[in-house]
Amino acid sequence: MIPTQRTLVAHLRSALLHGAALSLLGLGAPVLANAQSADAQADSATAAKKDATAAQLGNITVTAQSRTQQVQEVPIAVQVVTAQQIDTLAATDLSKISMYLPGVSVSGDQPTQPYFSIRGIGTGDFGIGTDAPVGVYENGIYMGKSGGALLMFNDIDHVEVLKGPQGTLFGRNSAAGAISVATNAPADAFEANATMRLGNYGERYVDGVYNTPIGNDLAFRMSFVDNQSNGWLRDADTGQHFNKNDDWGTRMQVQWNGPADSSVNFAWEHERLKQPPRPTINVSPIPAYPELPSTTPDYPNYLDPRHAPLYNNVTDGGESRTYDSFALRIEHPLAFGDFTSLTSFQRFHTYNREAQAATNLAYLYFDDTNIERHKTWSQEFKLSGKTDRADWVAGASWYRDDGRQSSQINFLTDTIDTLLNNLGIAPGGLYGPITGALQGMGLPFSLLNDPWRESMDNRNTATASAVYADVIWHLTDRLNLTTGARFTHDERDFSWYEPARVAPQLDATLAQLQAAGILDALGIPIQTFQQNIYFTDPSVQDHPGGLNRSWTDTSPRIVLDYKLWPDMMLYASAAKGYQAGGFNAFEVGSVYKPQIVRSYEAGIKSYFADYKLLFNASVYYYKYSNLPNLTLVQNGAGNGGLPQYQILPSDQEAKGLEFEARWQATESLRLNAAAAWINQTYSNYTTSAGVSLDGQATGLPYLSATLGADYVVRNVAGGSLDFTLQGAYTGKGRCNSDSQLQGTCVLATTFKLGGSQARADFHVGWSSPDVPWSVAVFVNNVFDVQYVTGLNNIVTNVLGVTSAGITEPRMWGVEASYRF
Repeated sequence: MIPTQRTLVAHLRSALLHGAALSLLGLGAPVLANAQSADAQADSATAAKKDATAAQLGNITVTAQSRTQQVQEVPIAVQVVTAQQIDTLAATDLSKISMYLPGVSVSGDQPTQPYFSIRGIGTGDFGIGTDAPVGVYENGIYMGKSGGALLMFNDIDHVEVLKGPQGTLFGRNSAAGAISVATNAPADAFEANATMRLGNYGERYVDGVYNTPIGNDLAFRMSFVDNQSNGWLRDADTGQHFNKNDDWGTRMQVQWNGPADSSVNFAWEHERLKQPPRPTINVSPIPAYPELPSTTPDYPNYLDPRHAPLYNNVTDGGESRTYDSFALRIEHPLAFGDFTSLTSFQRFHTYNREAQAATNLAYLYFDDTNIERHKTWSQEFKLSGKTDRADWVAGASWYRDDGRQSSQINFLTDTIDTLLNNLGIAPGGLYGPITGALQGMGLPFSLLNDPWRESMDNRNTATASAVYADVIWHLTDRLNLTTGARFTHDERDFSWYEPARVAPQLDATLAQLQAAGILDALGIPIQTFQQNIYFTDPSVQDHPGGLNRSWTDTSPRIVLDYKLWPDMMLYASAAKGYQAGGFNAFEVGSVYKPQIVRSYEAGIKSYFADYKLLFNASVYYYKYSNLPNLTLVQNGAGNGGLPQYQILPSDQEAKGLEFEARWQATESLRLNAAAAWINQTYSNYTTSAGVSLDGQATGLPYLSATLGADYVVRNVAGGSLDFTLQGAYTGKGRCNSDSQLQGTCVLATTFKLGGSQARADFHVGWSSPDVPWSVAVFVNNVFDVQYVTGLNNIVTNVLGVTSAGITEPRMWGVEASYRF
C-alpha cells in the first residue's frame, strides 16, 4: 500500500518523536555522536590534506617575526629554502643557491671574504671598520659580516631570507634584510644517517647525523660534513690545482628538557677550511721581455679567460679559516609569555693570499693578503606572548666584536722596477740597473728577486646595545596592525698602523753593501731602499693612530595586513633601517656616517587550495643613504700613483617587483617559478675621479628569475623516482660611467662581460619507505656554460696586466644515503 501524504507525515513525526525520546534516554546519543564524529573526521582529514599540500608548496613553519608562524601568515617578503631543496641542488653553502633566490646575491668565490646583497643592497667592503647591511643569523645568533658569515651547510632544517629592514625582529640591525639559517635540534628519538657524494673533478662529500636520547629529559646530537675535491683549474706552468674544496665541520649539541616546559640547548660548532686561493686568469697580451706590457688597456685584443692558460705564482698562497662558536639557548614559559635567552661566543682566524697580476713573471709579480682574527660575544634576552588582542615580542641585546685585520701587499724588487719605470719615477727601474752595475764591476751582489711586503694593520672594537619591541594588534578577525621600534647605541674604537716595509733578503744585501762602503761610493743613501711605496701615511708609521665614535638611532616599522579570506592576505609596510657608522680601513682618519634606509612595500600572500596553487607578490620602493661602495681608485690616493681599493659612500634608490608561485599541477608534478625586477640607481654619488653618477644605474641587472619542476614516478622497484629540473636566469648588468674602470661592464672585448647568465641543474633520486637507503644522480650547470665574472683592473695602469675570473663548469656526481 502506498501511504498518502498525511500518512507519510505522520510516520515522519512518529520517527522524530521516538528519536527524541531515545536521545533523552541516552540511547540515541551514540547514533548522533557517530554521525558528528564522522563529519569531524572528514573535515579534519580534508584540512590535514590541505595543510600537507601547502607545506609541500613551501608554507612551512618559520620564525621570521621572532614568532612561530606559517610563512604565508607573515606580512613580509620571505623566501624559504628547505633542506630537501638544498640536497637536490647538492649545495654546500648559501652561495650555491643564491641564483635560485631572485633578488638575492651571495658570492662565495672567497669564503673568508663573502659578499651578500638583498634587493641590490650590499657592500663589497672587506675591511673590518663597517657592518654589512645584510645580517646572517644561525639559530637566531648573528654570524658577523666576514670570515664567519659563510659556513658550510651542516644539518640544516631550512633557510629563511627576509627582505627589507628587520631591526625590530633580530638582535642586530639588518638594514637590507636578513638571512636566517635554522639547524636541526636534538630530538627525543634515535636518529642516525649518512650521505656520500662522488663526482667529477675528484669531488668527495660526506655528511652524517647521530642523535640519541639520554634518559627521559636529555638528548645529544652530532653532525659532521666534509667536502673535498681536486679542483677544476690547473696552473699551466706548475700543474697546481685551483678551485679545490677542502672544508670540514662539525656541530655538537646537548638539549635538556626541564620541568615546566623549560629547555636548555648548548651547541659547539667547529669548521676548518684550507684551500688554494681564488685564481684569476691573465687576459692582457704580454710581449717578450724586456718589452713591458702596455698600461693602456687593449680591450679588443684581450684573451678569452675561458680558453686562456692559468698562471699563478703567488708565494705562500692559500685561503684558510678556523672557526669555533659556542651557543647557549634557554627557554622558559612564564605566566604572561615565554622567555628566551641567547648567549654566544665566536672566534675565527682567516688567511687569504692571492695573486693580483696572474702571471709567472717576476717583474710583474704582485699579490695581496687579508688576515683577520675575531672574537665576538653576544647576549640577547627576549620575551614574547599573545592575547586575544595582540601578539607581542620585546627584547634587549648586547654585542661586542674585537677584530684585528692585516691587509698586506707583496711585490718583488723586480716588480718595483716595473712600477718605477711605468710611473716615470725612475726610467729603467732602480734595482735592476744597480745590480747590473755591481755585477759589471765583478761584485757578486743582486738586488733582484727579493720579496717586499707592506701592510696596513687595523683593530676594531665595536660594541652595540639595543632594545626593541614588535606588536601585532588584532584590530578585527581579519585586520592586523603591526607596530615596532628599535633603539640602538653603537660605539667603535678603530686604529690604523702602517709598519715599515719588510724585505729581509734585500736588507741583508744592503747591509753588506753599506759595510763595504759601496753605497757611499755610488752616492746612494741606504734610506732610498727603505721607504714604503704603497702605505705611506707618515702619521701612523711610527705608532698606531686611532679614533672613537658612537652613534644612536631609533628605527620604527609599521605593517597593516588584511585577509580577504582565510588563505589570501594583503599587506603594506613602512620601515626604517639603520647600520652604524664606521671607518675606512685603508684611509687613515676616514669616518663614515651611519647607513639609513627608508623602505615602503605592499604585497599579497595567497593559497588557492582547490587549485593547489601558492602565489605571493610584492612591490617596494626604498631610499638608502651612505651605503659604502668598494671602488678601485686609479689616481694614487696619495701613494705615489699606485692603485688602491677605497670605500666611498653613496645614496641610492630603487623600486622593484617580486613574485613567487608554486603549483601542485598533479599528484606527481609540482612546478615553481619566481622572479625579481628592480630598477636601482644612484641618487647621489661622485667617483674618486670626480665623475657624477647621479641618476645612473648602479650596475644591478633589471631581472632575475628561476623556474623549476619536480616529477615523481611511483612504484619503481618498490620505491619512487623523483626528477627535479631547476633553471635560473640573471639579466645583463647595467653599465654606468664608472663600470669600465671597475671591470664590471666592458663592451669591446673578445668575450662578453656583464652579460646575462643562465644555469640549469638536474637531479634524479630513488627512495623507498621500506628500505633504509636511497640513491641519486645530480648534474649542476647541465649545459656546461661558463661566464666571465669581471675584470681585475687593480694593476692595469701600473703593470699593464688585467685578469679575469670565470664561473664553474658542469659538475656531476652520484649520491647515496643510509638511515641507520
